[in-house]
Amino acid sequence: MRTHQAPPENPDIPPEFRLSSYVYELPEERIARRPADTRDGSRLLVLDREADTRRVDEFRHLPDILSQRFPKGALLVANNSRVFPARIFGRRATGGRVELLLLTPLPLLHVKRLPDGRNSAEAEGLVRTAKRMKEGETALFDAPLTVTLLARGDFGRCRVRLEWAGDIAEIFNNIGHMPLPPYLEREDDASDRERYQTVYADADKAGSVAAPTAGLHFTPEVRAKLAGLGIGWVEVTLYVGYGTFSPVREGDIRQHKMHAEYVEVPETTAEAVRRAKAEGVPVVAVGTTSARSLEGMFAARGEVAAFAGETDIYILPGRAFKVVDALLTNFHLPESSLLIMVSALAGRERIMAAYALALASGLRFFSYGDAMLIV
Repeated sequence: MRTHQAPPENPDIPPEFRLSSYVYELPEERIARRPADTRDGSRLLVLDREADTRRVDEFRHLPDILSQRFPKGALLVANNSRVFPARIFGRRATGGRVELLLLTPLPLLHVKRLPDGRNSAEAEGLVRTAKRMKEGETALFDAPLTVTLLARGDFGRCRVRLEWAGDIAEIFNNIGHMPLPPYLEREDDASDRERYQTVYADADKAGSVAAPTAGLHFTPEVRAKLAGLGIGWVEVTLYVGYGTFSPVREGDIRQHKMHAEYVEVPETTAEAVRRAKAEGVPVVAVGTTSARSLEGMFAARGEVAAFAGETDIYILPGRAFKVVDALLTNFHLPESSLLIMVSALAGRERIMAAYALALASGLRFFSYGDAMLIV
């Protein structure tokens, strides 16, 4: 499976920085287009760097695996952002269809009150129409909502102005569709409202256009068992943006520029991480978004401390992790910044060998697929 035309091969680039080093062949049938029957019914590949071993287990055994591997306990850090139904469909004055994927998280909208009592805010989004929409043109939606195209940017991104009456979150919940990843090649349905969402997603943190997928496997029962074994749990917020699906396009991955995402690391989480570090308890990031939150916080603050702001941190081989000791993650697209990130943590050859085992063992890939624990 290739996501775009690969750049020419340059033999002068060291293998760990060569985009072609992050390619693997994935049969279409191995893409998980639907979730497992139960959240914790997924499989789990355990990659132990110290022992240099790889084995396939079940996700429901995660608490026991962590307690055996880390007898002093562990601290899990999860991303509590909530996916919102960000895809809406409207019509132009000419009657043509308009699709908007809102990229700006709802909690980050700077809302202005209009003289007529309605609300207005500028935002970023992807606008799709059969015929090119002109700047200044306004589309109407099946709700008290209009969207005006203000300016076009790179890679299809647009600046738009929203005007609405009432509660904007309620409007999107009523008319919106879940923004499933393009590679699922299907429209969302009612079940995705529940399954493309973690059980611990915070209703006040609705703003992600992609799920923090490593967290999709957790159930209340798994979390209760973790707590019973003395494994801690704290949360961060990272609003997952559309750029998470963007492939790396440069043949030399060092030339790639990451998209920025908004992160919140509360003081309670920072304090728990500081305590874990002081006591020699490993910090386990639940997903690459949690890892980016922690490492982005450290890059911005120079220490483990509360943080709120954007991060465009790019973690690639040669960049040391300052906070994260272990990682729970799903299997990522070829040539993606996420595959590069996990390779930075565990080593490229070790990761590619783990992916080969996953393929040989029948594991399922991507958002609704199985998981991997790197310890």
